[in-house]
Amino acid sequence: MDQCEDREEGDPPSKTTLCGGPESQTKAQRPEKLHRPDTAGPGSEPEPSCVSMKSDGSMEAPLHFRQSTDGIPEKLHRPDYSGSGPEAGPSCMSMKSDWSKEPPLHFRYTVDGRVDQRSAEVPSGQSAQQHQTHLDSIFMLLEDNIVTFVKNELKKIQKSLSPDYSQCLESQREDEEVLDGEDKKQRRSSRKSFLKITVNFLRRMKQEELVDCLQNKSSIMCQPILKSNLKQKFQCVFEGIAKAGNPTLLNQIYTELYITEGGTGEVNDEHEVRQIETTSRKPVRPETTIRQEDIFKASPGRDGPIKSVMTKGVAGIGKTVLTQKFTLDWAENKANQDIQFTFPLTFRELNVLKEKKFSLVELVHLLFPETKGICRFEEFQVVFIFDGLDECRLPLDFHNNEILTDVTESTSVDVLLTNLIRGNLLPSARLWITTRPAAANQIPPWCVDMMTEVRGFSDLQKEEYFRKRFRDEEQADRIISHIKTSRSLHIMCHIPVFCWITATVLEDVLKTREGEELPKTLTEMYIHFLVVQTKLKNIKYDGGAETDPHWSPENKKMIECLGKLAFEQLQKGNLIFYESDLTECGIDIRAASVYSGVFTQIFIEARGLYQEKVFCFVHLSVQEFLAALHVYLTFINSGINLLSEEQSSQMSETMTDESAQTNFYQSALDKALQSPNGHLDLFLRFLLGFSLQSNKSMLSGLFSQKQMNSKTNKNTTEYIKKKMSQNLSAEKSINLFHCLNELNDRSLVEQIQQYLSSGSLSTDKLSPAQLSALGFILLLSEKDLNVFDLKTYSASEEALQRLLPVIKTSKRAILSGCNLSERSCEGLSLVLSSQSSSLRELDLSNNNLQDSGVKMLSAGLESPHCKLRTLRLSGCLITEEGCASLASALSSSHLRELDLSYNHPGDSGLKLLSAGLENPHTRLDTLRLEPGGDRWLRPGLRKYFCEFTLDTNTAYAHLKLSDNNRKVTYVEEDQSYPDHPNRFDFSPQLLCSNGLTGRCYWEVEWSGLVHVSLSYRGIRRRGDGEECVFGMNNKSWSLRCSDGGYCVRHNNRQTSISSSSISNRVAVYVDCPAGTLSFYRVSSEKLIHLHTFNTTFTKTVYPGFGFGFWSKPGSSFSLCSV
Repeated sequence: MDQCEDREEGDPPSKTTLCGGPESQTKAQRPEKLHRPDTAGPGSEPEPSCVSMKSDGSMEAPLHFRQSTDGIPEKLHRPDYSGSGPEAGPSCMSMKSDWSKEPPLHFRYTVDGRVDQRSAEVPSGQSAQQHQTHLDSIFMLLEDNIVTFVKNELKKIQKSLSPDYSQCLESQREDEEVLDGEDKKQRRSSRKSFLKITVNFLRRMKQEELVDCLQNKSSIMCQPILKSNLKQKFQCVFEGIAKAGNPTLLNQIYTELYITEGGTGEVNDEHEVRQIETTSRKPVRPETTIRQEDIFKASPGRDGPIKSVMTKGVAGIGKTVLTQKFTLDWAENKANQDIQFTFPLTFRELNVLKEKKFSLVELVHLLFPETKGICRFEEFQVVFIFDGLDECRLPLDFHNNEILTDVTESTSVDVLLTNLIRGNLLPSARLWITTRPAAANQIPPWCVDMMTEVRGFSDLQKEEYFRKRFRDEEQADRIISHIKTSRSLHIMCHIPVFCWITATVLEDVLKTREGEELPKTLTEMYIHFLVVQTKLKNIKYDGGAETDPHWSPENKKMIECLGKLAFEQLQKGNLIFYESDLTECGIDIRAASVYSGVFTQIFIEARGLYQEKVFCFVHLSVQEFLAALHVYLTFINSGINLLSEEQSSQMSETMTDESAQTNFYQSALDKALQSPNGHLDLFLRFLLGFSLQSNKSMLSGLFSQKQMNSKTNKNTTEYIKKKMSQNLSAEKSINLFHCLNELNDRSLVEQIQQYLSSGSLSTDKLSPAQLSALGFILLLSEKDLNVFDLKTYSASEEALQRLLPVIKTSKRAILSGCNLSERSCEGLSLVLSSQSSSLRELDLSNNNLQDSGVKMLSAGLESPHCKLRTLRLSGCLITEEGCASLASALSSSHLRELDLSYNHPGDSGLKLLSAGLENPHTRLDTLRLEPGGDRWLRPGLRKYFCEFTLDTNTAYAHLKLSDNNRKVTYVEEDQSYPDHPNRFDFSPQLLCSNGLTGRCYWEVEWSGLVHVSLSYRGIRRRGDGEECVFGMNNKSWSLRCSDGGYCVRHNNRQTSISSSSISNRVAVYVDCPAGTLSFYRVSSEKLIHLHTFNTTFTKTVYPGFGFGFWSKPGSSFSLCSV
């Protein structure tokens, strides 16, 4: 039987092989009938009698093995088939020659190439001897198949025990590629059984070492089965649909998502719409992006391997699809083939096992039955994917859970997970956890090697999505243009799911309501979405027409149930629901399945372990919309305010009582503003949006005929504006502007926009509401806030508090000389420690921060999220105590440059900072401490005061100097000054003789029309051209003061300054090295910022003064002492 050694396992003589594999012959080669050469031809063949394949009545006795002393089978023999008499002495059957082999069976082919089943039949008219001969032939054939199978499997087992068994896996994979599903199962079952037999014989042979090795190595043989099953599970997806629609191949529709590296698991429990608004702005610097297949590959410069990765992203951003693509690529042998096993799990299915106990091995066997042959996983490279940490209902107590290191020890799933994540259990495993940002803190930062974030669609990807969805170029252009005009919609489209919702709505509106205005607000968009889904249900499931009323009693009931579920679960903070949750809301589980089948784009039904049903809305915003609709309809229809403990019992009274209607919205506003993290922000926008008449008309049919009082909206908008005047956080104020937008009230925003465009923004008298409007406009504008200068808008502490979100999105913030105190440092510290902060450079010079303020800033610098590179604290009244706080923060901060000039660090402060600079962990490159001393501890800019001397050789002939040359008056009489080349011969101006260096400050009292200026010495003195006039060329800068107001000029460009009042005293501050020139008006010893020039002084500059050509005689100015 030597020929068997070269026969492939897939090439047996008959399909009745033990391993169940098909022949390798083609259809043309397959035998039609099985017959022996010694039988008569077809014409004389008697009718066959069948050998039963279901009973063992016709089975002969099994083969027995006689063991030698060393445990190896000595001979292969058969019992006497005749069954008569005692067992005769065995005759050995040679395994090396084929002389004892009976003639082989021949096959007769059918038309389709299959083996004729009659080949196993026994003619009924045959004698017992002929029957015995027939059985002998069959069993000889069976023996041939078994020996072939055994020899081939033993070869593979031997290969698997070699150090490199990857070739064995590849051989097995290629071997199974030609088999269909049933044959694969049969072959795998045969191999599994044979492996057990082999292990048994090796144990008898006392080869325990080989047994252990074989059991470990052979476990990998289940990998192809796992890959095949995972491929089948993840190769198809549904866009926004759970049960309906046609499946789409994931590889065909997958688009690379924008994944960035960074962060360490900061708690961010803000409403996700707020987070989207933050991330919608362009990044201030190139970010490290990652492809999903490289999620465990260390980036350049990172030390050590990456074993645990957390990926954050808001709901609907694509986290689950990301993990599915990773798994599919692995299963299809496209990526990460160094990984032996990938186990994708969801917290949804793990929640079901909350009350059960498993060992890690048992848990894997339960969830992935293909791996039941594996007893341990230490020798394999394993990846566990845990998707949806935000949906976890397990305690995950990392501090109190017992330590577990044995993969075979049983415990709760919670303890298994915490030990796996901590690295106590199977430390060689890699882990990938996905979560929404609010739940990221459930995993301790030290358990995560790398934090990543899915950002969703960029602006270009949004446009690409809509162009793919709408093939008509003109239609696509209109939709893209419309979305860009509505900033709220444009921001929400960072989420792929919202892009799909928007496309669904706009496609329907353009098709069925040609010429109608497209939805602009979120409320309009979601009402349209609900209507579209209801119409689809009527047509697809109810057999109705598109023109039929869509608010049928059945649909109303369905929306009522979904709304109640949405609201009650939103209050509990639940985003996924189990059968018990639905039962609590009075929803029958069968009805819920109907909802998920009808409103497939709204309500998703999934299945976890044991086929338990899990429900959720397609996106958090859909749940919030339906929750708000439920609260609104309940109030309209029954007079019950679900947001208030005081309920109205009589609907008629409520619907006619203006105060009750107003109270309904005011209670909603108050409740939303009480939320510390904005969890009701979007809910509030929807609730207010329902009150618009256009939106109510679309919902008519869902509520009673009585409508809200027409004055309610006006009362609500006034209440919102009143709230804006209170001390609200900037984020809450911004959401109130979104609420006004839903109510179609844009008065505040338009007012500020008009001020900004006209240059008439009164920076010193902006109300809190106007400051909030300013922040709203700046955040949602297309303008890139690379540099934000607070003095441009309002140099005050009140303005800073309202504009902190703007500062957080800026790369560079200039807050110098803005009258800030230590009170401002608390908010700035929060900005520095925020993971979403873009701030890299912060200038707080010339503010009275003092040591207490610097201590708060230092806490922000020490945060692992702080990425600030440059900090300027020059002239901030800092002593050795503040320096000690900064020195402590240096070792853990990213600071490269620190400016502490014009402070008083003292000897101890200098020593602490010098020691910090020498610390090897300090990144600081530049430290400025000079000038320093106690003279700089005077508050404000007056500490930089300089005395000047007017240069009479530059004075115009009609300028009269008096008061010891400190006052100048414009007069009609020529003063008969001697000729001098430096004298202005036509322009009524003069310069000082003192050139400026460092920082200088001076004050001037004026009357009439006066120019307070700064100029290079080289300005022209002769003639009447612009080259001679302050502010009309590139060699000078000027502030014009008059009773009509202020304006600044440079290089012949004039800018009017809006100020609430005029003061006859102005101040000038110059920082020559920094290139800044600032003008202020002085009121009751308080400096009110007028304008700042930011430039680079290339030469020495000199103070200058002048009068306008149309100035009346008597106009004057005086240099003041301070």
